[in-house]
Amino acid sequence: MRSLLSNFLLLSSTLIQAVAYSPAASAQGVETTTTRKITLEEVIDFARKNYPAIQAAKAGQRAAESQVGVARTAYLPRTDLLWQTNRATANNIYGLLLPQSVISTISGPVIASDPSRSAWSSGGGLLLSWQPFDFGARRAKVNVALEGGEVAKQAATVTELEITASAASAFFDLAAAQQLVKVAQTNVERNESFNKAVHVLVDNTLRPGADASQADAQLALARNQLIQAQTQASIRRSALAEYLPGGSKDVEIDVSSMLASLPPGEPASTLPTSHPLVLEEDARVHQQEAQKHLLDRSYVPNFSTLASVSGRGAGTDVSGHFPGGTAGLAPDTLNWAVGFQVTFSAFDFFGIQEQKKTQAANVQAEQARYKQSLDDVSTAIAQARATLTGARQIVMNTPVELSAAQASEQQQQARYRSGLATVVDVAASEGVLAQAQADDAIARLSVWRAQLGVAAAQGDLQPFLQTMQSHTEGR
Repeated sequence: MRSLLSNFLLLSSTLIQAVAYSPAASAQGVETTTTRKITLEEVIDFARKNYPAIQAAKAGQRAAESQVGVARTAYLPRTDLLWQTNRATANNIYGLLLPQSVISTISGPVIASDPSRSAWSSGGGLLLSWQPFDFGARRAKVNVALEGGEVAKQAATVTELEITASAASAFFDLAAAQQLVKVAQTNVERNESFNKAVHVLVDNTLRPGADASQADAQLALARNQLIQAQTQASIRRSALAEYLPGGSKDVEIDVSSMLASLPPGEPASTLPTSHPLVLEEDARVHQQEAQKHLLDRSYVPNFSTLASVSGRGAGTDVSGHFPGGTAGLAPDTLNWAVGFQVTFSAFDFFGIQEQKKTQAANVQAEQARYKQSLDDVSTAIAQARATLTGARQIVMNTPVELSAAQASEQQQQARYRSGLATVVDVAASEGVLAQAQADDAIARLSVWRAQLGVAAAQGDLQPFLQTMQSHTEGR
């Protein structure tokens, strides 16, 4: 008797864990409200279009891609315009004045004047500068921006994959929880029926009073399991609501097609190199290599073609005459110039060499991360396919488990009524049946979820969604 009771408690505890702590447990509210059906494809589509993290990643991608245009503007000529008008004294002296930002510069020779007199001065001009060649430096900057845009693009794709896969996982959580709640509800109803039968026998002194107490305990345990399942369902429903319009909880998920049959065939294999995470790391390697190439083009002379047109106006002349009035407000002396200039920062060599060493290390680090991402993706794909294989094997076995558990429960019920079995025997069979029903209820969903896991591990949910669509249309 003690051994049978221990087995019953063990099986009951297993069912509680399956309902309360199963990763597949998800959301179903206790209260019934007006709801609408929503499919897995709709959940994924809404998350892809509206989830804030995806929108932020795509905005970051657009910002990075716009830097390419910024880098290309370096090919354009530079034009600087200037206009200046002032009124000041004309006193000037010879001598050196060190660079500073306080004393204004005065051009022209020293003239006989005094600080009490002032005149207008004006000046305006245009300077056009352009680099006819740069030894590939500007092209290197554009390449750095292009690779940065590719990094941002792949990062946005990775974010979208992670969010949509999480949304789909939350959907399956809810789907599995709904099935487990149904199992728990059926278990309560079955125990209520058995409890009534036991009390009738006890009331007619055909069974000892201990049987009624045991049946009551079994019924209370079944009800606790239902409460736990419903609680976990509510939690999972809240998790799914994160991906729905406005965080809505007033929806019901539609899993009828997944419960009706299994996905046909195995998902096609893809190379790990096509995974967005690997592509992102590959883009980062190229970005660091482009940065290193830019440094290789940095220690070169800077050639500039210059053209200038300018004018000056002064309210006095070299003899110290002050015409007064508006003299000097407008430029009256024009100049132009065309030239070619070469500048070269010779001692930048040492700093650039050190920067090259740092950048070479950055390239090596990104190459190592790329290899690590390949290994991680390959491992994830292998694990996902192993999970799918196991799920398919389980779904073929759960009908056998359920059929045997149903037959055992019916036999124990009959044996109890005939006085050949105890309440504990029936309780053990009820626990086994409840576990079998739970296993069978989520077995098909587990296959679909494992198929989703393979698609996510391979980096593209589209083949999985196409399989679901063709499966739904074929029903």
